[in-house]
Amino acid sequence: MRLVFECVECGSHYLPPEAMVYPDGPASPVWCTHCQAAKRAAGVREDPLLARVALATARAARAGGARGGAGAAGAAGAEESAGGRPDVRPSRPPVSRRARSGPGALRSKLA
Repeated sequence: MRLVFECVECGSHYLPPEAMVYPDGPASPVWCTHCQAAKRAAGVREDPLLARVALATARAARAGGARGGAGAAGAAGAEESAGGRPDVRPSRPPVSRRARSGPGALRSKLA
């Protein structure tokens, strides 16, 4: 499974190569190819801290998606990571003491 990044400059999502290397140089976890080329031409370098945060976030999202089951981490993945169980309704209401002590129980004893 490959990492998907969001460009800090333009907000688009992009999928760099798995080795994080393009034919003309390294891939950026911060900028897409278009913004990276524009920044390189302007002489601007990416912030190393921001690059590490982007890589860690993408890896955490990938790990969450693998645990959640179907692709991206959705509601099921959020429930599992929060420690909750999925909402499963019982097929019939639970038997409780109050339900047994109603009029039906008295009629069966009197008859």
